[in-house]
Amino acid sequence: MTDIVTFGETMLRFSPPRGDRLERARTLDVHAGGAESNVAVAASRLGCEAVWLSKLPDSPLGRRITAELRSHGVRTEVTWDDREDARVGTYYLEHGSEPRATEAIYDRADASVTTARPSELPASVLQSTSVFYTSGITPALSSTLAETTEALLRAAGQAGATTAFDLNYRSKLWSPAAAGEAYESLFPHVDILVAAERDAATCLGREGDPIEVANGLLRDFDFRTVVLTRGENGSVAVNDGEIFEQATYDADTCDAIGTGDAFVGGYLAKRLDGGTVQDGLAHGAAAAALKRTMAGDMAVITPAEVEAVIENSGAEISR
Repeated sequence: MTDIVTFGETMLRFSPPRGDRLERARTLDVHAGGAESNVAVAASRLGCEAVWLSKLPDSPLGRRITAELRSHGVRTEVTWDDREDARVGTYYLEHGSEPRATEAIYDRADASVTTARPSELPASVLQSTSVFYTSGITPALSSTLAETTEALLRAAGQAGATTAFDLNYRSKLWSPAAAGEAYESLFPHVDILVAAERDAATCLGREGDPIEVANGLLRDFDFRTVVLTRGENGSVAVNDGEIFEQATYDADTCDAIGTGDAFVGGYLAKRLDGGTVQDGLAHGAAAAALKRTMAGDMAVITPAEVEAVIENSGAEISR
């Protein structure tokens, strides 16, 4: 039995050295990153058997991505695209410092993953997994992926897996109205919803007290669990009539990209290990704090580091 299977796009990220601008950089650091593979890496490094599903060009760039994920213990189940014009999505990240903002420039149109259909993916892995995870980035990439995302969520649920979905709204991909409509069409197939507070407000019109927002989502869409992340204000969750709250852990930020994915990976890994919802929130918060201290999109962490963050802080609150 696999612990967790994730599905989505992974891109290559190119970043100039800190303090340099893209328009004058002579060297670029290269990292692989994508919401679903970031979650798989975090979960794998915390002891889970993790599988990442996707479609990539059969090229050195595609193999660069699978090699990096495998180096973190993630099993890659990839459909290889052998078309001459097959491509992998990329983005360019220029780190800013006050008063200059960090800027991301995406070049992901027509990437191989946007053509992925259920029939060409090794979907048999969904028949023997405890959790299936994907995010709202994936259906935003193409109409084909929107259909595939729904099909995989449905298939995983029918096979008995717990399905988890993070809104992960990206304004560069679609409008709030289009995103909200797409999210709600997927909700009948979702057991665990993770949503940034700002995304719930922007795309679902859910504003106000975070506990009321989480309870409203759980009630209206019959989720098993709703986790609402609140940036520096921590997170809240509702599950089986109980309310849980979690503060953030202090961290010196080297690179904030992938923080939310580390949180999800930490949360799901602890729940898969038999932890309570409160345990999951604490481990998610600790994984997120550790991720902020390292370059790249992935949380290259250990269970001992996560436990140390929790033990040395005492920031968890439940009620």
